[in-house]
Amino acid sequence: MKRVIVGLSGGVDSSVAAYLLKEQGYEVIGLFMKNWHDDSVTISDECPWLEDSNDAMLVADKLGIPFQTVDLSVQYKERIVDYMFNEYEKGRTPNPDVLCNREIKFDVFMDIALELGADYVATGHYCRKATIEKDGKQIHQLVAGADNNKDQSYFLCQLSQQQLAKALFPIGELQKPEVREIAKAQDLITAEKKDSQGLCFIGKVRLPEFLQQQLKPKEGDIVEVDSSFEIYNRAIPEFNSKENELEFLSKKPTYTITDGKKVGKHQGAHYFTKGQRKGLGVGGTVEPLFVIDTDVKENVIYTGQGKQHPGLYRNVLFVSNEELHWVREDLALKEDETLDVMARIRYRQNLEKATLYKVASGLYVEFENKQSAITEGQFVAWYIEDELLGSGVIS
Repeated sequence: MKRVIVGLSGGVDSSVAAYLLKEQGYEVIGLFMKNWHDDSVTISDECPWLEDSNDAMLVADKLGIPFQTVDLSVQYKERIVDYMFNEYEKGRTPNPDVLCNREIKFDVFMDIALELGADYVATGHYCRKATIEKDGKQIHQLVAGADNNKDQSYFLCQLSQQQLAKALFPIGELQKPEVREIAKAQDLITAEKKDSQGLCFIGKVRLPEFLQQQLKPKEGDIVEVDSSFEIYNRAIPEFNSKENELEFLSKKPTYTITDGKKVGKHQGAHYFTKGQRKGLGVGGTVEPLFVIDTDVKENVIYTGQGKQHPGLYRNVLFVSNEELHWVREDLALKEDETLDVMARIRYRQNLEKATLYKVASGLYVEFENKQSAITEGQFVAWYIEDELLGSGVIS
C-alpha cells in the first residue's frame, strides 16, 4: 500500500484531498505545517495557525488518519521572509506563494514526508499532474486545474520534475462547489470554512506593517507623470536584429523627479508596487492615481492618472538565465529558438498570447497585447493549452 503525506492546512481543499486519497486506498497521514511564530502582526486577535491546526486535527480525527504538526518556522523565515525583505529592498515585488511551494511544501516538507516513508506528498491545490513517456523516460506534466476559476497551476510554476514525480493533487479534477459538497457529505468541520487569504500559511498578516518592522519608514515624494510625457510617444528606432528590438521594448522608462509634478508624500518607496492604487493618500485628481514605478534608491514613487496610463503598459519582458525555470526540461529552448505560448504575469490573470525568444543571457517574452503593470520580482508563467511548461522571475 502506497503511503501519502497530505499537507493539511485546516482548509476545505486539503481536507477533501485527504478524504479522496483514503477512498483511493492509500495509507494517508496528515501533517500540519507551522510556519510562523510572531503573532504581533496578524490581523485578528485569534491566533490563526492555532485555529487552523485544530481544524486540521479534527479533520484527521474524523477521517481516522494519523496526524502531526511540524514546525518549519526557521526554514520559512530563512527561505521566504528573508527573501521577501531582500526583494522589497531592491524595489522588486516578490511572490511568496510561488516560493512557498518551491521551497517549503515541495522541499522541506517533502523531505520530512520522505523520511516518514511516504511515496507521495499531496496538497489541496487546484491543478493536475499527468505523466507521459518520451524517449523511454517518464516526463511529468503540470496541468491547469479543471475549475477555471480556481486553477492554481501558476503557484506551482517553479516545481521541478523531481518534485512533481512525488506530488499528488487529488482535487485537481473537481470544481470548488463539488469539493464543498464532498466535505459536507463527510461532515468535515472545514466544509463551510472561508478560503484563506493572506500569505501562504502565515494566516492573515498585514504585509506593509510586517515589512515596516524591518524596513524603516523614510519619507519621500510622490510624483505624478502626465500621460503626454514625451517618453511615451518617442519614435521607435530601426533595429538591426529582433534581439535589439526586444531589448529596447523590454526596458521600462526611467523617470527623474523633474518628469512630473510633486503631488504628495509617502513613507517609503519599498512599501509600494507597480499598478497599486490604494494607500497613496493623494486626492483631487480627475482619475485615481496608480503607481507606475518606484525608485527605492532615490525613494520616489512615480504615479499616473487612470488605469489606461501609458506608464503602466509594456508588451515585452525579460527573464535572466539564473531565474529561468522549465518544468518541462525536455522542451527548454536553445539560443535563438522561439516558441508561441499563452502566458500570464500574475495569478488571476487570463492567459494571453505571447512568443518566447531565447537569447544568450536569458529569455524574452513578447506579448501580442500590452500588459498592465509588468512587475519586477513577480513570476511570468507560460503554457501550451492546459499545460504549464515553465516560468521565470521578471527582471
